[in-house]
Amino acid sequence: MSTTDAVAFWDGVHAGRPAATDPRPNARLTEVVADLPAGRALDLGCGDGGDALWLARRGWRVTAVDISAVALGRLADLARSRDLAGLVAAERHDLRESFPPGRFDLVCAHYLHTPADLDRAAVLRTAADALDPGGRLLVVDHGSTAPWSWNQDPDVRYPSARELAATIDLDPATWVVDRADASRRIATGPDGRTAEVTDHVLLVRRAA
Repeated sequence: MSTTDAVAFWDGVHAGRPAATDPRPNARLTEVVADLPAGRALDLGCGDGGDALWLARRGWRVTAVDISAVALGRLADLARSRDLAGLVAAERHDLRESFPPGRFDLVCAHYLHTPADLDRAAVLRTAADALDPGGRLLVVDHGSTAPWSWNQDPDVRYPSARELAATIDLDPATWVVDRADASRRIATGPDGRTAEVTDHVLLVRRAA
């Protein structure tokens, strides 16, 4: 899938549903980050912007990245309406071609799955390299298919968090795996439906 096709796909996904007026943060983000001191955060694949807004409300300076201009425009509007525009920078990147500059205390990538040909391991290694000492990389992947997922392929396989960690292949002298597990929860989709889903959670910390 070309960059043009990937942009068209994700713009279509976002344009095809109503703009979220109060997007919720992802459950694993609030679980992991709630007690951390605010710093600089990078949100890869920010989508509706629930994570970026939640972090900004807690004082984080957030670079929110997505391939979809539709998603980023909606997030920028929400940030302005909440007086958070000074804390949220919305940037369009195709992560196959560019990565936001800077150093971060937190990089989060929630459900960074795409039909485009994306070398996720390379992207996540770059994300880990962008962490300052003590910084954390939080990757939350689908471990099951929700009824509202864009990918309903019954043969799709979701690698475990430990498989993902092995694929990223970070030097254990520099990065420590603090968490690699599967967790279940009841989730609510964009259309209001609920279902039990499984998250594969990987939390990596750069050694101080």
